[in-house]
Amino acid sequence: MRKKDNNIHIEGARVHNLKNLNVTIPRDELVVITGLSGSGKSSLAFDTIYAEGQRRYMETFSAYVRQFLGNMERPDVDKIDGLSPVIAIEQKTTSKSPRSTVGTITELYDYIRLLYARIGTAYSYVSQQKMVSYTDDQIQDLIVEEYLDKKIMLLAPIVKSRKGHYRELFDSLSRQGFSRVCVDGVVLDLKPGMKVDRYKTHDIELVIDRFTVKKDEEFIKRFNESLVTAMHYGNDVLMTMDIESRATRYFSRNLMCPTSGISYPKPEPNSFSFNSPKGMCPDCKGLGIQHKVNLNKIIPDSSLSISQGGISPLGTKKNNWTYKQIETIATCYEFSLTDPIAEIPAKAMEIILKGSQEKFDIPSSTLGITRTYKIDFEGLENYIESSYEEAATASIKRWASSYMDSYNCSTCEGSRLKKEALHFN
Repeated sequence: MRKKDNNIHIEGARVHNLKNLNVTIPRDELVVITGLSGSGKSSLAFDTIYAEGQRRYMETFSAYVRQFLGNMERPDVDKIDGLSPVIAIEQKTTSKSPRSTVGTITELYDYIRLLYARIGTAYSYVSQQKMVSYTDDQIQDLIVEEYLDKKIMLLAPIVKSRKGHYRELFDSLSRQGFSRVCVDGVVLDLKPGMKVDRYKTHDIELVIDRFTVKKDEEFIKRFNESLVTAMHYGNDVLMTMDIESRATRYFSRNLMCPTSGISYPKPEPNSFSFNSPKGMCPDCKGLGIQHKVNLNKIIPDSSLSISQGGISPLGTKKNNWTYKQIETIATCYEFSLTDPIAEIPAKAMEIILKGSQEKFDIPSSTLGITRTYKIDFEGLENYIESSYEEAATASIKRWASSYMDSYNCSTCEGSRLKKEALHFN
């Protein structure tokens, strides 16, 4: 008996053009079968290995199921060892879209997405804790049990770690009859014209109610009404705060991290699809790679001037709108288009590459007047990126990609999915 190893052993294969072929193929590796037309490549791969693997898999079904599938004949081969269940992609022209993978073409990915949506366990990408979800009755029981005879505030999280002054939000809440909000852990009275520092990140919760937790019927009725209001404004998430200790806790109808309070939407098959907005990484749009402009491709030789074509996407000097804008930049920053690019002021090159909207008043010593120049330039890097992402034709996309390099997406690290989907096991 042959010692068990990590290979597929085929003995005496006689399918079609194969003449008693004996071959050993390593498993868990990419193996290519090559040969002349008619030498038996497809006979070995599809009609022998795949056919036998499929036949063995079908034999694991019950007799009742097999009667609907029909019988599969055994390929003409003496012996095959080391074979496992197999899949095969048909020999046909398939889409070259980067959104197509072996999983999507064979439709295995559909079953995997369904599996994760139904039995996957979610974990927080912040604390790595298991996510939890509660019904309203469970939330009520937990709060009564934890805070009995304690004074608490019921809060609805409405802003989570975002910048802005939120003046319109505060005015809207005030008009709806609310009187207090909690901003970055501090309870404040709502006032006309109230706003916060727009350049800082804020957490804002709406104060729904304050009460001492009891078990009597009157309190439960009041609590239920406040809970519904908090869930409405908090998008199915509420927060409790112990007024004495200032300790907080989150509760949610959806999947929620008990420590950080972040929540996930209810999982569905599209939540795990990189071809759906619900599951794809927002930065790479589900492709797993990002294209970034390579400055060395835009300016391959900084000793050349702009007029000489030193900026490759622009070419040599022409009488067009882009060059008129660059001439305006040159006037404002006092350089010439015939100067070597290496000698152009850094700020001017930043505007050429990144874009800007500026006005300059430059006095003329000869005319005795002041002239106003306006720069309204998108920037070459931005133009190339937008041309690649919004290209109307393949030729424009190829042109833009010639000045870019591809990298694994820094957000999903090439996995293509949102971080929420990646934290299901």
